[in-house]
Amino acid sequence: MEARTGSARRPGRPGAGTPAAPEGQSVLQWGLEAFAELGYDRASARELARRLGVSHNFINDRYGSKAAFWRATVDYALGAQLARMPQPDPSADEAEQLRQFITGFYWNAVDTPLIGRLMVDEFSRDTERLDYLYERYIAPMLQLMLPGIERLVASGRMAPVPVDVLFFAVMGPVSGMLEVPLALRLGRPENASPQQLAATAESLAALVVDGLLATGAGHRA
Repeated sequence: MEARTGSARRPGRPGAGTPAAPEGQSVLQWGLEAFAELGYDRASARELARRLGVSHNFINDRYGSKAAFWRATVDYALGAQLARMPQPDPSADEAEQLRQFITGFYWNAVDTPLIGRLMVDEFSRDTERLDYLYERYIAPMLQLMLPGIERLVASGRMAPVPVDVLFFAVMGPVSGMLEVPLALRLGRPENASPQQLAATAESLAALVVDGLLATGAGHRA
């Protein structure tokens, strides 16, 4: 992947004939692609620099370390995603709020599949990176969801569900947005339109929410 050229070069970089440092958002987007494709360990600073078309010390010069570059990449991608999540509407029914929230979460997975791949890879590793994801992004997302769920439970419309079960019940169907080769084999149209993908997100959200609310009916019985 070729880097964009610019008018200025960083101190200490090679002179004429060497590609200039790419712009900030380009660096972060390419970093996201590399971490999502390779995982953190395989995305070495040298490999990242190769993909960016810059010198091997570029990441350390600009960000200080590969770990700091990963955090910057995550903040660039997940910060924007969290900002797009629908805020709870106090005037709406709690079940409808939950449906809107989960649908928005799946819409984001459609729009930004690289983030989903990066997160799924990190969820299986007990690292400081997982701590960072949890504290800055997962916990705030749960804080948006849990008050409405607690009201659904209190009203008897939903049975109590442990937070870990709830999270994976919501997170699991994201694979339906990410695993495109398998989805095609299961019958999804090739080159599905944005409208078709949005419909898939809505169908997944309906299945999850209806399933959660059905536990309330069983709990009352």
